Amino acid sequence: MSDNHVHLGGCLCGGVRYQVDGPLRPVVACHCSQCRKTSGHFAAMTSAPRDRITILSDETLTWFDSSPEAKRGFCSRCGGNVFWIPRAEDRMSITAGTLDMPTGLTLSHHIFTEDAGDYYEV
Repeated sequence: MSDNHVHLGGCLCGGVRYQVDGPLRPVVACHCSQCRKTSGHFAAMTSAPRDRITILSDETLTWFDSSPEAKRGFCSRCGGNVFWIPRAEDRMSITAGTLDMPTGLTLSHHIFTEDAGDYYEV
């Protein structure tokens, strides 16, 4: 978990802004085909309980039901991949690159490496 207990972040154009009160989970790099398709490579995600995340600006926030298990939040203006919410859990994943720096986070591990693109090695 990160030491900083208030984190701010948002998409490239600023249409989506959020605040996280409390620690964030270390970053996990997901290589599944859905993360690759939505990010253009693999997705580096952290997470926090939903009740600790406040959406400060949702002017351009759009939700996409990407599977029966999860939905994804992105900016409809700049295309920024911002959130991933598993339906069966009370947490929200946040794309680590959308956090304002310094994050205080570290990459802990890679998942779904068997689905990684054929143009790189994990």
